[in-house]
Amino acid sequence: MRVHELAKELGVPSKDLLEMLHTLGVEAKNHMTALEDDDTKRLRAAVVKAKKAGTLPSAKKTEPIKQEKKEEKPKEKTPPPAVSVKQAKKESVKPAPKVKQKPEPEPEPEAVPTPVESETPATEKIIVVQGPVVVKEFAEKLGIRPNQLIAELMGMNILASLNERMDVAAANKIAEKHGFTFEHQKKLTEHTYVHKKKDTEETEEEVDKPGDMVIRPPVVTFLGHVDHGKTSLLDKIRDTSVAKSEHGGITQHIGAYTVEVNGHNITFLDTPGHEAFTAMRARGANMTDIAVIVIAADDGIMPQTKEAIQHAKAADVSIMVAINKIDLRTASAERVKQQLQGVGLAPEEWGGDTICSSVSAITGEGVPHLLEMILLQAEILELKANPKLRATGYVIEARLEPGMGPVINLLVTSGTLHVGDALVCGQHWGRVRALINDHGVKLKSAGPSMPVKCLGLSGVPEPGAEFKVCSNDRVARSQAIEAAEKARTDKIIAPKRASLEDLFSQIKKDNDKLELKLVLKADTQGSVEAIMHSLQEIKSAKVSLNSILAGTGNITVNDVMLASASNAVVIGFHVAKEPGADAQAKREGIEIRLHTIIYELLDEVRNAMEGLLAPQVKEKVIGHAEVREIFSVGKQSKVAGCYVTDGLVTSRCRARVKRGKEILYQGSLVSLKHFREDVSMIRENQECGVRLDNFSGFDKGDVLEFYELEEIKQTL
Repeated sequence: MRVHELAKELGVPSKDLLEMLHTLGVEAKNHMTALEDDDTKRLRAAVVKAKKAGTLPSAKKTEPIKQEKKEEKPKEKTPPPAVSVKQAKKESVKPAPKVKQKPEPEPEPEAVPTPVESETPATEKIIVVQGPVVVKEFAEKLGIRPNQLIAELMGMNILASLNERMDVAAANKIAEKHGFTFEHQKKLTEHTYVHKKKDTEETEEEVDKPGDMVIRPPVVTFLGHVDHGKTSLLDKIRDTSVAKSEHGGITQHIGAYTVEVNGHNITFLDTPGHEAFTAMRARGANMTDIAVIVIAADDGIMPQTKEAIQHAKAADVSIMVAINKIDLRTASAERVKQQLQGVGLAPEEWGGDTICSSVSAITGEGVPHLLEMILLQAEILELKANPKLRATGYVIEARLEPGMGPVINLLVTSGTLHVGDALVCGQHWGRVRALINDHGVKLKSAGPSMPVKCLGLSGVPEPGAEFKVCSNDRVARSQAIEAAEKARTDKIIAPKRASLEDLFSQIKKDNDKLELKLVLKADTQGSVEAIMHSLQEIKSAKVSLNSILAGTGNITVNDVMLASASNAVVIGFHVAKEPGADAQAKREGIEIRLHTIIYELLDEVRNAMEGLLAPQVKEKVIGHAEVREIFSVGKQSKVAGCYVTDGLVTSRCRARVKRGKEILYQGSLVSLKHFREDVSMIRENQECGVRLDNFSGFDKGDVLEFYELEEIKQTL
């Protein structure tokens, strides 16, 4: 008897039985482990004893959850429970004003005229910058001269002029140095409402009580090769005829369906191949909890199957395998399991971690076992969400329908979405006019992990876009306008992505080591192995090389989408580009490089890795001069009459003013004169006139130190 079968018989979660087995000294790897008769008897006795002693914490938790699910069933069928959900939401909002009453005795934040830069009574100074951080504007916010800010940036080996953009990390360090708290791209509407409007619903999202978390249904995506039976299998699960209604018998759109299995709900996403799955991940979506790779038992693992596995691994989701079409004469489930070991998915029966279920979408054989395994996997993942918050989630699909306007298929990931809520999704907003489930039934609300069709948005957002519910229409409208303005600005100033010449943004947040990601396609598997072996010979302590996909065949649109999702470079060896790949690469800003000579390919990869390394800036002192006289030019500007004591001075070098050991100024030269003539160079033991940028505080005896900044290219 297996662990999960005994758990079902005793009514105890599998994870509890696994813990008890470890305490009894029995090695059990997972819920599919087969138990001996003696171990089964000992475990039964231990469960009975634990139930009497009340030492099964998970068993206690499951009882109220089942009661909640029984109460949730009539919510979609009759209006009264939907009203009770709204009442529950109002009750959860009631204590929010108490949280808001705390800052009322301190009226200083409300008296601040602008939210861009505010100062709190506790001497905390905040600088909020929305959009690019420009040197000149940032210096004004800090209350310092721009040349002082430029000098501080130079001390950090950053060269920047007045109108250039600063790095956010550098701006944060400089703000802390001057006693400020730096916030980048803080939303104006949120700042205003938190400090002035004191909307009770604005604080509801921030108060996420652990006691409000409930178990939510798992979200499952079917992936795999074309015509391996993904939609037909889901069709059998739903007991409908979805596949027959599709043009050409293949899925053209993303569908989302909720299925009830043994009193538990499962949300299924059916995708047109795995391109949409990757496109959503490229936009930051995280909808799927479990990815089921569907493989036909007569075909085995095909090229798109391998790509689907790569995409699921890159998305870091739990992977299961459904071996379909076992009713055919040519079917061989064992051969598929052997192939799975070759792609890094060893079945549990062979000592691996991948759950494999043999099914038939035609006869229904093995489908109940697959659903049971999905529920067991969801139990192990411990998926939870808070239904009392305002709803957030992602767009599954969006389109314009005649007579209905924008129709958006949404997946709620947290909170509860109600009819009448103010919704914002990127550049679009609106008030929810109607919610329709996958059976065409109109709903008043939709909870976590529930797919629903929504009407009322002002436009059609992209699949994978994130949505959220705001406190009112004014907040939703202003956030949509702000997102549209930000998208317009980003489009103008955004650098080119995934270029071999400019990949400096590939710095890992938790590691100083840079990473170059590659999508490699070659003509044969032997070429792939040879190239991968040669790439592994490129050793570097500064840059790591990560091949997220290495396969055979021409470069496809899927390869471009995978590179876009991972910010990688696509390299081909003795292959061509499929129709549409070039156009997709241009849209996504992805670079494709084709090669026919292996050493040229390796040299380009090596150069790309070196291109990730920012050049080192080294300071070289070229001369010194002593201030012997000061001349006034105009009302404010002054020229220092200097004598070059050593080295030389050039008109393009930079200068540092020293008075004793104190450095008064660092900056560039405005002019360099010999008598009244402009010159490009002054040598040792000669006199000259020096005028500096934004500095006139010279005094006799000051020393001017002249230096140049050299950029040294780093090597691997």
